[in-house]
Amino acid sequence: MLKRVAIFFFMLVVGAFVVADERKLLWGDTHLHTSYSFDAFLNGNQSADPDVAYRYARGLPVIHPYNRTRVQIGTPLDFLVVTDHAEFYGGIRDIYNDGINDPDAGLIDGLLQWYGTRQIRQAIDEGEGPAYFADQLPKAEDPVDAASRWSDDTGGRLVPGVELSASNAWARLGKIADSHNAPGTFTALLGWEWSTIPGGANLHRVVVSDADAETASEFMPFSSVTSPYPEDLWAWLESTSAETGVNFVAIPHNSNISKGQMFADQTLRGEAFTAEYAETRARWEPVVEVTQIKGDSETLPEFSPDDPFADFELYPWYIQQDRAVAYEPKPGDYIRPALRTGLALEAELGVNPFRFGVIGSTDSHTGLSSAEEPNFWGKMAYDSIPENKSGRTIAGGPTGWTMQAGGLAAVWADENDRGAIVEAFKRREVYATTGSRIALRLAAGFGLPDDADVDAALEAGVPMGGILSADGQDGAPMLIVSASRDPQSAALDRVQVVKGWVDSKGQTHEAVFDVAWSGDRAPGADGKVPPVPNTVDLKTGHWTDEHGAAELGARWQDPQFDPTQAAFYYVRVLEIPTPRHSHLDAIALGLEAAAEGPPTIQERAYSSPVWYTP
Repeated sequence: MLKRVAIFFFMLVVGAFVVADERKLLWGDTHLHTSYSFDAFLNGNQSADPDVAYRYARGLPVIHPYNRTRVQIGTPLDFLVVTDHAEFYGGIRDIYNDGINDPDAGLIDGLLQWYGTRQIRQAIDEGEGPAYFADQLPKAEDPVDAASRWSDDTGGRLVPGVELSASNAWARLGKIADSHNAPGTFTALLGWEWSTIPGGANLHRVVVSDADAETASEFMPFSSVTSPYPEDLWAWLESTSAETGVNFVAIPHNSNISKGQMFADQTLRGEAFTAEYAETRARWEPVVEVTQIKGDSETLPEFSPDDPFADFELYPWYIQQDRAVAYEPKPGDYIRPALRTGLALEAELGVNPFRFGVIGSTDSHTGLSSAEEPNFWGKMAYDSIPENKSGRTIAGGPTGWTMQAGGLAAVWADENDRGAIVEAFKRREVYATTGSRIALRLAAGFGLPDDADVDAALEAGVPMGGILSADGQDGAPMLIVSASRDPQSAALDRVQVVKGWVDSKGQTHEAVFDVAWSGDRAPGADGKVPPVPNTVDLKTGHWTDEHGAAELGARWQDPQFDPTQAAFYYVRVLEIPTPRHSHLDAIALGLEAAAEGPPTIQERAYSSPVWYTP
C-alpha cells in the first residue's frame, strides 16, 4: 500500500524536475586531473591537457592519452572543473617537453640539468616515472607528495623556473577555460587540488572558483607546500576572495582514507574545536565529495550495522608506499558518522562544523571525465586497457579493477554559469551520484498540506541543504522526495531516508527508512523491504528492468520525531543491480570473473541533508 501511495504522490510532483524553484538540474565533475598534474603525467597521461578535458566533457571526440584510440563521453556534462594538483603545478610537463634549462647556468650546472632531464624523460617513457621520483625522495608517501617535496627541496635548486612554469600553466588553464565557457550551454570552471597527506592520511581538498582568466591571473593556487593545515587554506581563501572578489569553495574528498582525520573532533594541530573554527570550516567547506573513483565514503557496516547497503564500493588502502600499514576505518573517515559528530559538536559549541552537502566527482587522472560504467577509462591513463587493470600496482594495493566508475555532481542552479554553480555549492543545493544520472528532488517543511508538491514545499520550507526550525509548529516535518531514473542506466529499486539525531545525553543515533520501492514487495517484520531481484546475466552482462521503476516518490514524516532533538535527514536512491565495469572487462577478456571487485553493483544517489534545529 505504501508503495502505491508513494507512486501516486510522485505523479503530483514529477514536474518539479523542470520548474521547482525555477532552478535547473545540471550535471558535472568538480574533480578532474590532466597532464598538468604530476602523478597523472607519470602514469601515462602526457597529452590530455585542460583543452582535451573540456572538449571531452562537452561531448566531442578526443584521443585517449594512453591507448591513442578515439573516445567520447556517452552524455555530455553541463559543467567541468579542471583541478590539477597545486603542488608542482604543470612542472613535470614542462620539464619533459622543454627540459631543465637555465640560460644563466654554468657549464657544470648546465650539464647536470641536461642529464637530469634525460633521466626523467627516460624513466617516464619506460613507465618508471613514479618509481624514479620515489627513489629521489624515499620519504614521499605518494607521487604527489614526491612532487611537493621535490619542487620544494630540489626543484628550486635544479629548476630555477619552477615558479614560472606553474604560473604559465595556470595562465594557460585560464585561457583554455574561457575559450570553452559558454554560459547557458556549458560552464568551464577553474580550480585546483590542495593535496596534503600527513603520515599517509588523505586530507586533500579540491578548490572551485568562479574566476575567469583575468581575475585568476591575480593569484596562484594555494598548495600544501605553503601549508599542510586546512585552516591556513581557509585563511588564504578569505583574504584572496576579499582582494579579488572571486568566490571559492573547498571540497574535501576521499575522507574514507584519511585515517580518521578528515572529520575528527579536533584540529589537525591537535587543538579542540572552537565556535570560530567550526564557523570558518562550515563557511569554506559547505560541500563534501562522498563518492568517487577511490571508493565511496558514505558509511561502513562497522558504523551502520543495521544498514544492508552500507558496504558499497569499499576502498581499504591508504595512499602510501608501505602496504604493511593495515587499513583501520574510523568514524572520522565517513560522511554519515561525520554528520552525527556535527550534531554533537553543535550541541557543545553552538555551531555545526560538519553541516555540509554532498556531491560526487571522478578524480580521474586521464583528463577524461568518465563515470559511465560501460564507458569507464580508469583512474590513471594506463587503466584504459583491461589487461593492465590487475597489474601495475604495489603488491597488496589497489588495482584498476578495485577502482569505482564514478561519480557525478548534480547541482540545482539558477543558471548554467560560473557564479550560479558556485552559489549552489554554497547553499548546499546539490547532490551526488555514483555515476548514473538519477534525477532527485527533496524538499521539507512543517505544516504542509497533504497534497503539497515540491514547489509548495520549497515555498513554505527548504530544499536539500536547508535548515528547518519548528517555530511553534506541531508535528513532524514533511519530506517530499521525487526520483526519476537515468534513461541511459537502470530502473530504480527504492528510495530511502537516512536520519541521524542527538539525544539529551549527547549521544548520536541513526536509522534508515525505506519510503518508496518498485514492484509488489512488502516490508518484513523488521520494516525493511526485501532485495530487488538481480537480473544480470553474468555471461553476457545483459539485464532487464522488469523489477524496477522508472519513477519513485514519497511524502514522508518521521515516525520517531522528537521536537527537542536536533536531527538531519538525507535521501538515498538505489538502482536495480547492473554489471560493474570490472565484470564487463572480464567478459571481454573471456574470464568468468575479474580478479577484484564484485560482478554487479547498485548505482545510487545521495541527497544533501536537511537539518532540523529545535
